[in-house]
Amino acid sequence: MSRRPVRTRLRIAVALALLSLTALTACGSGDTADSAPAGAQASPAPTGDPVAAVRKVDSVAALLPTDVRTSGTLRLGSSIGFPPGAYYPNGQDKPPAGQDIDLANAVAKVLGVKLTRQDASFETILPALSSGKYDVGTGNFGVTTERLKTVDFVTYINDGQGFAVKKGTTTLKEKVTDLTQLCGLTIGTGAGTTFEATLTAQKGVCAKAGRKPYDVKVYSENGAVITALQQGRIDVVMSTINGLRYQAAQPASQTAFLGEYHRLDVGFAFTKGSPLTKAFQAAVNELIKDGTYARILKKWGTSASAIDTSRINPPEHA
Repeated sequence: MSRRPVRTRLRIAVALALLSLTALTACGSGDTADSAPAGAQASPAPTGDPVAAVRKVDSVAALLPTDVRTSGTLRLGSSIGFPPGAYYPNGQDKPPAGQDIDLANAVAKVLGVKLTRQDASFETILPALSSGKYDVGTGNFGVTTERLKTVDFVTYINDGQGFAVKKGTTTLKEKVTDLTQLCGLTIGTGAGTTFEATLTAQKGVCAKAGRKPYDVKVYSENGAVITALQQGRIDVVMSTINGLRYQAAQPASQTAFLGEYHRLDVGFAFTKGSPLTKAFQAAVNELIKDGTYARILKKWGTSASAIDTSRINPPEHA
């Protein structure tokens, strides 16, 4: 019997593990995000294709650099996690689906270019932009003051940070508005995310309050977070508002959403000084104007996070 490449065997193992988790927990899933929240999603993607009718807009495409208009392609580094952002509804042998997928495809059609998509882990995409590996990155990247030092953003939605717990828990039942509510608890989150950065930067709040510090467990694999939550190795998950809300709303979900903590603009990411930002901003605004944007968000249940206009490098929300 022939041996599969290591990467193929790893993907199969991960897929089987997620399938097992779905059967074990019978829960919905979260978002890709600024790292994807925990959960697994086996159901098909929502029906309808709001991107199908999108056409090239010459005045917008003219904003692209000459070399891109000539090649007709852009390299996209894409973090695939869980709905409604970006996920595999039918396994990795099928194309990914989600809000971020639809928006990126719609922008590409307005610009008249083809996206060469490469799946990548969330924490590797922003550094890879600077090295020139990708032209643009997606993965529910929140716009933060720290990231703006090295990355340019073109916004397309307003999401942010939230918390969730295992349904029925008595450890934490109210909305988290202050991190001192987490003192003494163990929090699970994704590597390289704004969640990890926030929790790390504020870790001293418990000591100042004279309480036991919280512990942060960082995971590079999304499925590991739900495993940890269901097995009681963590008490709470910090992830995207839209993803956690989506997960908790699923009929068989075993998680409870604890509300919004901090809102963030989310955008396409580019290396600092990229000549692509004005074209992408114009393309997003074209989709907002013609109604495609609203139809995409309605399809994925994220209409409450719509923006009125796309911006380049807005300041981080206070």
